[in-house]
Amino acid sequence: MNQDTTPTPRRALAPAVDITEDADGITLRADMPGVPRDALQVHVDGDTLRIRGDIELALAEGSNARYAELRHGAWERSFTLSRELDSAHVAAALKDGVLTLRIPKAEHARPRRVEIAVG
Repeated sequence: MNQDTTPTPRRALAPAVDITEDADGITLRADMPGVPRDALQVHVDGDTLRIRGDIELALAEGSNARYAELRHGAWERSFTLSRELDSAHVAAALKDGVLTLRIPKAEHARPRRVEIAVG
């Protein structure tokens, strides 16, 4: 009996995400543990935002994994952006395994005060 040695493709895991909105835009926070900054990708293509991070949890020199639920793989998630958001000005930061994206609202979607003329 021959065993198939073709590697099975690694399925990406969906990170937990919190999205909050204020008058100026939205903030998206995604838990991406095990992803170093250089293995993180944030792409905006049209109205689609895609985040992906490859996981590489290194072992200390001379140690072997006896049990590991997650050592290799990826976090990946996609979102459809509203036309009210300014996707050209997405700001991203990664700290302590949490990716934070700030997406401002487009100027036409921001609340504004209308001046009232006298007379």
